[in-house]
Amino acid sequence: MTTMTLPLWYDLHVHLRQGDNMTSFVQAQLDMGCAGVLAMPNTKPPVGKVLDTDPLDYWSIEYYMHQIVAAGGERFKAIIAPLYLTKDTTPDMIEEGAKSLLLKACKYYPPHGTTNSDHGRPLNSFIENGVFQAMSDHGIVLCIHGEEHGTHGEKYFDVEVSAEKNFYLNEMPKLREDFPDLKIVCEHITTKEAVAFTQSSGGNVVASVTPQHLLFTVGHLVQGLKYHLFCLPLVKFDADREAIRQAVIDPNNTKFFAGTDSAPHTTKATECGCAAGCFTGGCAPQLYAMAFEKSGLNLDDPIAQETFKRFLCLNGAQFYGLDIPDETFELVRKNSTVTPLTCGEETVTPLPVGLNMGDLPWSLTL
Repeated sequence: MTTMTLPLWYDLHVHLRQGDNMTSFVQAQLDMGCAGVLAMPNTKPPVGKVLDTDPLDYWSIEYYMHQIVAAGGERFKAIIAPLYLTKDTTPDMIEEGAKSLLLKACKYYPPHGTTNSDHGRPLNSFIENGVFQAMSDHGIVLCIHGEEHGTHGEKYFDVEVSAEKNFYLNEMPKLREDFPDLKIVCEHITTKEAVAFTQSSGGNVVASVTPQHLLFTVGHLVQGLKYHLFCLPLVKFDADREAIRQAVIDPNNTKFFAGTDSAPHTTKATECGCAAGCFTGGCAPQLYAMAFEKSGLNLDDPIAQETFKRFLCLNGAQFYGLDIPDETFELVRKNSTVTPLTCGEETVTPLPVGLNMGDLPWSLTL
């Protein structure tokens, strides 16, 4: 029976939400061997300032970090809460945040591009107002939701064009040219164009990858309308999935790493559509292991295990300057059953349950 012993890993893109259910969502991360998290700032109100003393009417990084710790996050070795880039973000805020040591990263959302992204502004806003230059000057990471804003219909998602493809072909090259030293994470990439952009850039440009974008395509989403697979950016086509797969299983990969974008919703199907996000808390390493084997690696092979380890446990931590823990967990080639997450009187459906995947071929032991 194959066993992989791995260092505790960092989920470098996760939604812990807010309120009483945070405790359950934090525990789901701890249950799958997370040493720490990068917790998304699209709360209500957003995490749009660094310090509590700032008079702006947002939550602060300081406040949100306290919430995460109070919900059980004191067991994490590291928590990064990015600053949500809004109309009120200034270069001075970036400089002061960097000096406070609370600001490690900023999050760009395309306006109205995903859940709670209505405070986002067009990318050019931050190019022109000096925010990106301040981030570059102070070593602050730009975590970027890479989709062109304001696109509709066939320009948003089609065989030849999509909001993400346009963004990486048209907007990201300019950003890279204007700010060659800016540290950028191309988050939850879904297209072959995003892969190519990351690979053609210097070591300051990397990308996070979710389990669902390694495992599934838009065909899986629309066949039977599997709304538990609905996330943003959408899963794409087989050629896109193959490009991402080949990037992560490359034995020399240093640029691509795990960021689940795990997004819990107690109600997925709503009156006005479908809430965006796949919940993979508690089972992401198992799903990543499945994806690596579907990508062509045999994880019985020690060399393949090292490639998997770099993707899950090393690359992202090294980019963000996080310590690799001495503590370990095990992935064992043994069937395991994923069950819904109970949060008081509410329930969150994990992706494998929502897709009726049955038992997973890997189990996790702490």
